[in-house]
Amino acid sequence: MRDIDETQAPLLDHLIELRGRLVRCVLALTIAFAGCLYFADTILGFLVRPLTEAFPKGEGQLIFTQLYEVFFVELKVALFAGFFISFPIIANQLWAFVAPGLYAKEKKAFLPFLIATPVLFAAGASLAYFVVMPTAFKFFLGYEGSAGGLKVEALPSAGDYLSLVMQFILAFGISFLLPVLLLLLNRAGIVSRQKLSAARRYVVVLVVALAAVVTPPDPGSQLILAIPLLLLFEAALGIMWLTERRAAKVAAEEQVAAD
Repeated sequence: MRDIDETQAPLLDHLIELRGRLVRCVLALTIAFAGCLYFADTILGFLVRPLTEAFPKGEGQLIFTQLYEVFFVELKVALFAGFFISFPIIANQLWAFVAPGLYAKEKKAFLPFLIATPVLFAAGASLAYFVVMPTAFKFFLGYEGSAGGLKVEALPSAGDYLSLVMQFILAFGISFLLPVLLLLLNRAGIVSRQKLSAARRYVVVLVVALAAVVTPPDPGSQLILAIPLLLLFEAALGIMWLTERRAAKVAAEEQVAAD
């Protein structure tokens, strides 16, 4: 029991500590939100760039159909960006609250997942921003033209465009956390590598269905999400195999030492 923190505070002390850490989280989010609100136009310009590059040079525009639409768009942009900026502080506060109740081995096992989560989310969001959104927007804008003698022109509203961008970023970012979820379930003994390997064909179907649900209805976006997810699934199986080999080797060494 020496490797667990020797803190046995009563429930009230834990609640007070939790309140303090939640206040720090809210304060960090508020400060980040205020800073991002000041630069909301710049951040919105960054998010709009894939659409700008999809349009022919010098063409394209964002419209708003309600007087307050752009104001709320900038609020959403600031909150969206503020959460990402303050996430390290929020995660640190949550870890500081949970860590004293974990054994040393549990801390050592859980910490890599805490580090991998923002890295994989950022990788998924980057794939959505730099690859998927430009490809999807060019595909959608290809439907411009004429019908029945009338001009068919894309006039996206600021609110609808931001919702679409957030859908892309969140869908790809959260989907890229699949290896973290699988490895945590494996570490907890809920699923095994053998069962996941045997269910590979069903995983392929589920990944393709997930890609079809969370992305817009164009085959390119669905494939761009499904292929990395399948690769990440295989990578998770590889990590499980290496972990099992290492555990077996340690167990064998301990057995030899005991004999």
